[in-house]
Amino acid sequence: MKKIVTLISILLVSLTAKAQETGQGLKGAWFATSQFGYQQTKTADKKNTSLSVLPIVGTFITPSVAVGAAFGYINIKADSEGKTAAKTDLIVIEPLARKYWNVAGSLYFFGQLALPVITGKEKESDLKVNQFGLSLSGGFDYFVTKNFSVEFSYDLANFTSTTLDPKIGEKTTVTNFGLAHVANVDPFYNTALAGSNPNLTSPLSVGFKFIF
Repeated sequence: MKKIVTLISILLVSLTAKAQETGQGLKGAWFATSQFGYQQTKTADKKNTSLSVLPIVGTFITPSVAVGAAFGYINIKADSEGKTAAKTDLIVIEPLARKYWNVAGSLYFFGQLALPVITGKEKESDLKVNQFGLSLSGGFDYFVTKNFSVEFSYDLANFTSTTLDPKIGEKTTVTNFGLAHVANVDPFYNTALAGSNPNLTSPLSVGFKFIF
């Protein structure tokens, strides 16, 4: 029993030292990660799918604060009776800032504030989509090694302004403030996507981060 307690104590000290070394050594370090999001809903013969890929590059300006920017892609697709009813391709540009807190050992919690700008087009109806906003998210970052970590993040709150410009008809601007989802837009956009309450991004993301 004494040996087990000693072994556990050594392990805890080792993890704590590793976490402290990681935190203190991050100032001035650069990181690169790519977040992936996926969401799918099915109702009878209707299926709505959202896929996002968001590469991020940034640097730590203090041991626990990082700034950076993301440039990525979102695809929203609506299928009805086995056929594509709507397909939207979007480009994302997103400046961001993060604050990290150590939870235990190599596990960190982070809060992220971002300014996403999203633009693209729904191909079937030629509907142009432009959105800008302010997004608050939280997540967990686990350092597998000093230079590699796995992170999970979830949207907490957001403000968005979305402009919908159809090929025929007038522009519509939708302003939203909400929790957990980035963009729940109005029935007009739902009809254009032939879907039910679609989001411009997936609320849950997972990614792998490299620090150098």
